[in-house]
Amino acid sequence: MSKLGDLGAKLYRGEVGYDFVGKRFVWYGVSILITITAIVALAVQGLNMGIEFKGGAVFTTPKTTISEAQAREDAEKASGHDAVVQKLGTGGLRIQISDLNTDQAAEVKAKLATDLKLDAAQINADLVGPSWGEQIANKAWTGLGVFMILVVIYLAIAFEWRMAVAALIALIHDLTITVGVYALVGFEVTPGTVIGLLTILGYSLYDTVVVFDGLKEGSKDITKQTRWTYSEIANRSVNGTLVRSINTTVVALLPVGALLFIGGGFLGAGMLNDISLSLFVGLAAGAYSSIFIATPLVVDLKEREPAMKALKKRVLAKRAAAEAKGESADEAGTEGAPEVVAQGRSGRRR
Repeated sequence: MSKLGDLGAKLYRGEVGYDFVGKRFVWYGVSILITITAIVALAVQGLNMGIEFKGGAVFTTPKTTISEAQAREDAEKASGHDAVVQKLGTGGLRIQISDLNTDQAAEVKAKLATDLKLDAAQINADLVGPSWGEQIANKAWTGLGVFMILVVIYLAIAFEWRMAVAALIALIHDLTITVGVYALVGFEVTPGTVIGLLTILGYSLYDTVVVFDGLKEGSKDITKQTRWTYSEIANRSVNGTLVRSINTTVVALLPVGALLFIGGGFLGAGMLNDISLSLFVGLAAGAYSSIFIATPLVVDLKEREPAMKALKKRVLAKRAAAEAKGESADEAGTEGAPEVVAQGRSGRRR
């Protein structure tokens, strides 16, 4: 067995583990700091919205030897506006210029043909109205709202409302961080970005639901035993799925990272950045929130219940009594424990 596999087996059996729940306030602090940074970046720098949202014109040229920098200079001189130039796989250029109407686009096209030494008929010009981008944004917000509502309803029915609330907070956390990174790096926000943001929501939920399922099974009849508190069972559930979460996240990040760093960076296919950055950051944030945020939040909400408070008192009392008798912690309060352990492990097999 590999070292990682051996570690996963030990985590699964509860032989080793990290106290995620006990150190939750450290990770809450880290998340709050990252979230505040993201919000400040959004407030100060804002998002670099693509032409699909602002409106303007997109000019596509045939294969040319003109460099991107030279084409950008010519386009900005011809239009009086900032231009975004991308090299296409065909050897041509894609030139985006915002805030152009039909007449202005025709003038810019003629000037570009002259500056780039091309026939005007060879340059394709597409106009994008800002109303179209507004429709996309409205539909995206609507889809996001419907998705959130359905998620909360489903998790409240399948698990309980506390888990639904924790999952919702984790999703908002992931979205805020991803959008904040876009503001920090200045990548263009396009419909591809929106698709990427919606995609990461499902992945973030996947890891969260796996842990919640183990926690649900492991906490059945929890009040009938006095070996573990709710927070300890929750921590065992997280540790039991930790290696699985790491493996699935790494495997998912590798192809997305190839799109972002090789396709968008090394090969210069800038349009890949639109979706790959949101996927890369969102996948990483989703794995982080599933482990460090969602389950600890459930514990904070659950342990406010009188039954869980009473259980904690009984567990601690049993341990204190066992310590006074010189017994080990594992020997304290064993009634009902085997059933809870079995349920917790069966839940993690799913």
